[in-house]
Amino acid sequence: MTPAAALPTVLVTRPQPQADDWVARLQALGAPAQALPLMRIVRREGFDAAVRAAWSDLARHRLVMFVSPNAVLAFFAGRPEGAAWPAQTLAGATGPGTIAALRAQGVDARSIAAPPEDAASFDAESLWRHALAGLDWTQRQALIVRGEDGRDWLATTLRQAGAHVDALAAYARAEPAWSAAESAALAVVARDPAAQVWLFSSSQCIAHLLRAPVDAATLAALRQVPVLATHARIAETARSAGFVSVVPVRPDPLEVRQALKRSQEPRA
Repeated sequence: MTPAAALPTVLVTRPQPQADDWVARLQALGAPAQALPLMRIVRREGFDAAVRAAWSDLARHRLVMFVSPNAVLAFFAGRPEGAAWPAQTLAGATGPGTIAALRAQGVDARSIAAPPEDAASFDAESLWRHALAGLDWTQRQALIVRGEDGRDWLATTLRQAGAHVDALAAYARAEPAWSAAESAALAVVARDPAAQVWLFSSSQCIAHLLRAPVDAATLAALRQVPVLATHARIAETARSAGFVSVVPVRPDPLEVRQALKRSQEPRA
């Protein structure tokens, strides 16, 4: 068995506070991990008024879909005092992180619509297929709480099913500030690419890394770091960007740990 000390360090690129949470969960499984966020979440101006209006009308919605834990945090930060989640309103989530964020805010598990734990993928298509496709959406109201931009697949699918769909932009995704400490962290990674592995949960994180203020040699070395990608689309983005080793993995710390172990096993 490969000792945990021999495993490469997982570079968790999610925004904070999710990065630190993932680091703690990976370390608890014996996997070396370090937070190296490649995205910042910036609260949108005017969101507070919009979320107050949404809460006042929440019970009229059949579904409020949250695209990420950050969407949950932003939406519930504006919850009126004493307001409870309406039992008849589904809280949509595509993956375990968003489910956990909803449960932490007191949303009953029976009100959460999400793919099952053993789903092959955690995305809007899986959410629709497993939890929403069998419902009658004719003239029903749906709200999607998301970033400033994002995929419109679920909104389009709900409208085709007869629903009235609105979107509420809770935050913008921004590049890291690229402080001296962040730039130094990239330089350390570039000096020993085989000792780390990128964990990418967003194609935007890859784009931000490629625009980092580093020289060409450092960027080339950063592309030599193996990649674990939490979705097939992210894996394809990484391959297209020139990363030399890309492996898809479900967004689960235990499965990331198992992928690390497999990567250290001798090839036949």
